[in-house]
Amino acid sequence: MIETGQIAAPDELANRLAITDILHGHCRGLDRSDADSLKAVYWPEAEVDYGAFKGSAHQFADLVVVALAEPYELTQHTIGNTIIQFDGDHQANTESYVTARHLLADGSAEMVFSGRYLDRLERRGDCWKLIHRQVVMDWSRMHSVVDEREGEAFAALSKGDHGPKDPSFQHFVSGE
Repeated sequence: MIETGQIAAPDELANRLAITDILHGHCRGLDRSDADSLKAVYWPEAEVDYGAFKGSAHQFADLVVVALAEPYELTQHTIGNTIIQFDGDHQANTESYVTARHLLADGSAEMVFSGRYLDRLERRGDCWKLIHRQVVMDWSRMHSVVDEREGEAFAALSKGDHGPKDPSFQHFVSGE
């Protein structure tokens, strides 16, 4: 373990970047309602604790994309303030602050969740994946929304979508 603020070795930086990619990939999987992307960041035997759901991460992936798509038109999960602590060469624990915004299906309100992800990851060979996630709620709030997506200033912009109609799908396929 290095001292806080100490410059990390290249191997440690590579491991930190791989872990960060896993954490970001999880957020994208949620927001694009992509169960396969979610499953790709978890080892097959991984478990999650999302409060109402405690169990298999792969089962959770199938359930959560439906659960988010029904009441919400769009979601946006962002993480920050991530601390990564290595436990040997093949295990790591992370804490990431999460802000999750959920636009109700009718566009009238937004539920904003503020909390943290407490994750355990394992490295197998040259690959890091989640083995356990616990979600910690700090607070949540509901706000009324004035939907301006079709207003004059924004009407011509591409619009986000839960699934394959989202512009990012074509962007990553074509490299545009």
